[in-house]
Amino acid sequence: MKNAGFVPRLGADVLKLLNPQPGERVLDLGAGEGFLGEQIRDAGAHVVCVDASVEQITAAKARGLDGRVVDGRELEFEAEFDAVFSNAALHWMAPLDSVFGGVARALKPGGRFVAEMGGAGNVKAVQTALYDALKRRDLDGAAFDPWTFPGVDQINELLAGAGFGVESAALIDRPTEIPGDIEPWLDIMAAPFFTALSVEQRAAMVNEVREQCAPILLGQDGIWRVDYVRMRFVAVKDVAGKDEAGA
Repeated sequence: MKNAGFVPRLGADVLKLLNPQPGERVLDLGAGEGFLGEQIRDAGAHVVCVDASVEQITAAKARGLDGRVVDGRELEFEAEFDAVFSNAALHWMAPLDSVFGGVARALKPGGRFVAEMGGAGNVKAVQTALYDALKRRDLDGAAFDPWTFPGVDQINELLAGAGFGVESAALIDRPTEIPGDIEPWLDIMAAPFFTALSVEQRAAMVNEVREQCAPILLGQDGIWRVDYVRMRFVAVKDVAGKDEAGA
């Protein structure tokens, strides 16, 4: 998390929307190392942190959190939580209908789903450069793209389909400073795009992506600002429930 430590720090606003209360049970979905889960716990709630990464959950457990290795598309909780919270993780979990169905099952009737993820237009300059570089190698960028960045209409439709009433959903432009050069960011955030390449090909492609992005994202002050667009939403599980959610 060395080169992505800014990710949980930028979750403060969505954590305020969650507003965890003492005694609540909260599922932190895609919890990473548990930085925000720790804050939920410190507010007096019992938090269960789930993430698909063994390494990340090991770090969360080191914070004293209830951490479990779970794929977000395969949640098996049943009406257990007052709230589900997620920050900067859902865009890695396609298809979202499977995720949202599992979230709905995990929540008690009337439970809330509060999340922030990449939204339509997120990291567009980087994504375009990655697709262009792969195309020059006769590879289809879409085949390696792990991200899903929904717009407001799409997120509303997905949430409604899973049995949620949407209280708010909005796209937020948030150009984000990253530490150092963009190359370490690419190593972490865009790793799936490089899986078909040799070490030498990977290095060449990283350089190409960097050169294409620099005129857009590298400021005259030497700071890289990636073109983040966030989707932030608050939804509530229908009190009547929806047994078929996610089916």
